[in-house]
Amino acid sequence: MIKAEIITIGDEILYGQITDTNSQWISAELDKIGVKTIRKSSIGDAEEEILQIFKESQKRADIVLITGGLGPTKDDITKKTFCKYFGTELEVRQDALDHLLSYFEKRNYTPTPIILTQAELPINAIYLQNKLGTAPGMWFEHEGTIFVSMPGVPFEMKGLIADAVIPKIKEHFSTPHIFHKIIRTVGTGETILADRISDWEDALPAHLKVAYLPSVGQVKLRLTGFGNDLATIEKEVLAKVDEMLPMIQEFVYGFDEEELEVAIGNQLVKKNQTVSVAESCTGGYLSHLFTRNSGSSAYFWGGVVAYDNSVKINQLGVLPDTIEKNGAVSEETVTEMAQNVRKKLKTTFGLATTGIAGPNGGTPQKPVGTIWIALASENETITHKLQLGGKREQNIIATASSVLNLLRKKLM
Repeated sequence: MIKAEIITIGDEILYGQITDTNSQWISAELDKIGVKTIRKSSIGDAEEEILQIFKESQKRADIVLITGGLGPTKDDITKKTFCKYFGTELEVRQDALDHLLSYFEKRNYTPTPIILTQAELPINAIYLQNKLGTAPGMWFEHEGTIFVSMPGVPFEMKGLIADAVIPKIKEHFSTPHIFHKIIRTVGTGETILADRISDWEDALPAHLKVAYLPSVGQVKLRLTGFGNDLATIEKEVLAKVDEMLPMIQEFVYGFDEEELEVAIGNQLVKKNQTVSVAESCTGGYLSHLFTRNSGSSAYFWGGVVAYDNSVKINQLGVLPDTIEKNGAVSEETVTEMAQNVRKKLKTTFGLATTGIAGPNGGTPQKPVGTIWIALASENETITHKLQLGGKREQNIIATASSVLNLLRKKLM
């Protein structure tokens, strides 16, 4: 396995002024060619710290990929730090200078002497042309480790990775193949899944690995195979997935990139059925999940965000007595919400949510995280009480996932 380490350089990352999206994207691209990212680091514009992380990374990785610090200003110290690390100095590269002059000529701009210093590279660097900008890419080979330096601007870095870095890595290394298969589940936790497939997981060969990727309300299982022949690995991984599925089938809703609401939408289209929603504590998030997908108008007809009780009563037709006797957060209220939105919008199913998302508003009888969900069809109404935590955003996401799971199980 070829090991890679990613380093992002810049005080602005550590200060939280920008988000590091580079390392995530680079990891995904390396994964496609069978290179395993073993560590990611962010470091400021400090020479001694950069030198130290270079030294540490060289011991761990076959390839070290660095972004940032390649501009022409005084705070961009990456090239000078490379010179110190390799015991060399900067020199003007004619190919880099020609690119800079051509780049600015096309834009009718005369570059300043400071800008032209970007043509100065460490003597031992292999120049990688940045077609989308002025900061050069650099490739170093040093004591068995490859160092690759790229600009921190994401679109420039991505262009350089695609045009120069990935081809050069594949040329330099004999990269293995990696194949992933993701199984998406809902309505259970990772410990239950792990218990169900424990014997199957223990029997996997060494070149097949399972990872558990939990998120709010859902868990993804990723089965990964490593080897020299992609077709063989893919066939083996898919065969193992087929062995495992009967053990957890009740929780599985899709594979790879298929989101829960997409899988449900596909089933609704297949069955020529429709859905509408009445949302209180989810505040429109459930509607958003449906409508962010193209073609959702074929099965999602609309909804009502009934946040205030007056909207529940006047728009959804929930009886005032129901709320007065049981409260807005109750099985009785959520039942009427689901039934009435289905009737009003004339859909096959009506979904409803009502609860205390938090962090305020709880009582001893109904603490924060108390939520009722419901699914209404022509012949029945299914309700379920959730007792979640105190974090508002997580409660909203978990509620939406849970009510969607009610519909998924109904469609099954």
